Amino acid sequence: MKIGITCYPTYGGSGVVATELGIELAARGHEIHFITYSQPFRLAGREANIRYHEVPVSNYPLFEYPPYDLALATRMAEVAELHSLDLLHVHYAIPHSVSALLARQMLATRGRHLPFITTLHGTDITLVGLDRSYLPITKFGINESDGVTAISSHLRERTRENLGITREIEVIRNFVNCDFYVRNPELVAQQRPRFAKPGESLLVHLSNFRPVKRVLDVIETFARVSRALPARLLMIGDGPERSAAEFLAMRLGIGDRVDFVGKQENVNELLALSDLMLMPSEMESFGLAALEAMACRVPAIATRVGGVPELIEDGVNGLLYEIGDVEGMAAGAISILSDPALLERLSTASRRTAQDHFCASRIIPLYEQYYERILAQDPR
Repeated sequence: MKIGITCYPTYGGSGVVATELGIELAARGHEIHFITYSQPFRLAGREANIRYHEVPVSNYPLFEYPPYDLALATRMAEVAELHSLDLLHVHYAIPHSVSALLARQMLATRGRHLPFITTLHGTDITLVGLDRSYLPITKFGINESDGVTAISSHLRERTRENLGITREIEVIRNFVNCDFYVRNPELVAQQRPRFAKPGESLLVHLSNFRPVKRVLDVIETFARVSRALPARLLMIGDGPERSAAEFLAMRLGIGDRVDFVGKQENVNELLALSDLMLMPSEMESFGLAALEAMACRVPAIATRVGGVPELIEDGVNGLLYEIGDVEGMAAGAISILSDPALLERLSTASRRTAQDHFCASRIIPLYEQYYERILAQDPR
């Protein structure tokens, strides 16, 4: 198949999933065309069967806010016609689904049907979609899509409840390449001393440091852990809460034990160096960062929110707590890190969960089957 993919290309779960999906589909022989304003950060630009098409946006002085959605629709239609695309797959409802709808209508005037699929990722429904300025157009774009998928059962239900959507929504969960996200003992032995001394535990957090990720809870939790046992914390990512987190770490006297390494492309290698992940988010529609850690044999301590319980089974492959329960999360981390047998059991179960349910080899065929279903539909 020839598939056009549009996503937000910067750091963030929806862009990561869309990019990894394109890479996996290309590896399976499909022709993939990324259509967006900049090259997705996880694309090296040399992958076989993948092309990138930049969306130029006019700087005409009449436009106080450049109309990216219209430029995107135009570029979608151009690429689809030039490269005979079979379908578009857009990630994150706003504005991508509406742009895809416009592209479909533009091509329909020339006698060509271009179906499009919208994948819902979370805040496009739980945050942006609930804004009265966007709710009607979000609902419209979803209802006009030829197919709609959601990354968790929780998100599907929230979409139905919040937006009054009654149409079919297919649940296809996030995935991870289990051959790429894997613990390499030799690499761990070489790289771990950069962040932790022998005898020290290494905890990790990975996010875009938005308020919803509750990064300050990570620091508060680690402060309690570090008072109970030798430990260090690796903070991967960047965003609006980073400065506050750095200041809090200094104020709590643990600044020298917390490494803020910013945005990183080799997160698979860094995650594998760690013993335990902290993910105290206020909302997660799935919890991709936890899955990536789990594939590297790193269990997660997380909050019982959104789609997280569809990934983490409390006491089996990680621990779940209520939002803001810093004391509980710290006690859980201490109990795990103080008990090598428990840590090993949770680590093994985490890897098994990723392999048995969320590896790309299991999820990508579900997308292929869904594409075929949509293409088989009568467009009339």
